[in-house]
Amino acid sequence: MDITKLQGSIPDMIYQQLGAIPEIDGPLRMSNFLGQCKLESAGFTKFTENLNYSGEALWSLFSKHFTDQAEAETYARQPEKIANRIYANRMGNGDEASGDGWLHRGQGAIQITGADNQGAFFKSIGLPEDSDPQLIATTYILTSAAWFFTTHGLWTICDKGVDMATVTILTEKINGGTNGLQQRYQYTQEFHNILTQ
Repeated sequence: MDITKLQGSIPDMIYQQLGAIPEIDGPLRMSNFLGQCKLESAGFTKFTENLNYSGEALWSLFSKHFTDQAEAETYARQPEKIANRIYANRMGNGDEASGDGWLHRGQGAIQITGADNQGAFFKSIGLPEDSDPQLIATTYILTSAAWFFTTHGLWTICDKGVDMATVTILTEKINGGTNGLQQRYQYTQEFHNILTQ
């Protein structure tokens, strides 16, 4: 597979990290991986979770973390406060007051979230588990995403093709739903076309 074909279609800093992912051994894996990463990172522009939600959106998306919509409204447009609430007491994070939710919010091209997940990633590359999560959003943008694909058994799914069924399965495993499915499929197709032309 000639990855030089991808130059110009993805940012240089992303392109330069591709060679460090040995699991990507062909166009199917590369296309699916980049298609998902591109959607999750808003076109390779956002590598830290935003969480700047309105009260209405908070209640719609995270109602189980609030007593009622009125309470959700008190968190509106306060990303740090939102993260500390919705990520409290799970994924290895402490309670809301600990600040762990904000510290361990989604980072990297696939938005690795939570103290446990981020710690496991750091351990896998030989760093202390309590390393700065910002490293995932700066130094290990794609490496962390590849780790996610490996630990969740996604590479073998990538091997099945770049059809809508495969993209749907990957999306559900990455996103927990089918958010942005059509766009993910389109991105995957675009990368596959570049790599196989």
